[in-house]
Amino acid sequence: MPREVPTPSTDDDREGLLFAALAYATWGVIPLYWRMLSSVPPFELTVHRVLWCALFLLAVLAARGHLPRLFAALRNRRLVATLALTSVLISINWTIFIYCVSTNQLVEASLGYYINPLISIALGVAFFGEKISRFRLVAILLAASAVVVQTVELGHFPWIAPSLALSFGFYGYFRKRTDVSSLDGLCIETWLLFPVTFGLVAWWTLSGSGTFPSPSLTTNALLIGGGPITAVPLVLFAAGARRIRLSTLGFLQYLSPSITLVMAIFLFGEKFTRIDVITFGCVWAALTIVALESQMSRFRTKPEPPQAPAE
Repeated sequence: MPREVPTPSTDDDREGLLFAALAYATWGVIPLYWRMLSSVPPFELTVHRVLWCALFLLAVLAARGHLPRLFAALRNRRLVATLALTSVLISINWTIFIYCVSTNQLVEASLGYYINPLISIALGVAFFGEKISRFRLVAILLAASAVVVQTVELGHFPWIAPSLALSFGFYGYFRKRTDVSSLDGLCIETWLLFPVTFGLVAWWTLSGSGTFPSPSLTTNALLIGGGPITAVPLVLFAAGARRIRLSTLGFLQYLSPSITLVMAIFLFGEKFTRIDVITFGCVWAALTIVALESQMSRFRTKPEPPQAPAE
């Protein structure tokens, strides 16, 4: 079963750029959607998100005639075991993020997603045996120093940003080891959790302790809409990733936390303190070092243009 990966290219397709940018932009503004459900506890909201995402994705894959491919993947026990683990990791990530939305801590959440690429580098070194340059080592140390600064200033470990970065970093690490497409993988992940999520929603409904079904039709619609709002950006991302270069995709990934950070400060009125300036400064410097080091590596390995034949 082929994995969805970007095809090598020297140019970026316009549609690919649009799809990828829309995916990251959607992830950036998605807190606006979850804020409309601020009355729903974060864990309950994550349960509904998984439940309705599972139903939506199954309908999409059935409409596209991909169910035989999905059932074939389910016969791979090792694949299913890995996706069971990633389903837990992504659920943890979603719950923490929704908690950040409901408690006005999106500045901290955006920091977590800025740190994520550096966590991915560290995981590549630790688990894939990838070599690390001195530049990237400095970048990782800068990111670590940002967490230390926050810890000293706050008097406790700032768990939100590292938890978001680590949960998504490990999610990416284990998903990299699965030979399954993005949509098929997410569908299996959500359906592995479906018995639990369906059981919880049913229990909450019967006991009257849950939000769904709500007297408000808007709340019900928003909860159900959490499925498509989760899946659609992934569809756009998959479509864009196949059409543009990895370097371009790596640059676009910072669009999402940047949008979230701007919204947190200027729309939701969250404070950007002196410690935030120092912390984000360390992380942005680290990301700049990684970006420059990558550019220099590509320049050094760039093949020379072919010579004209001698007359």
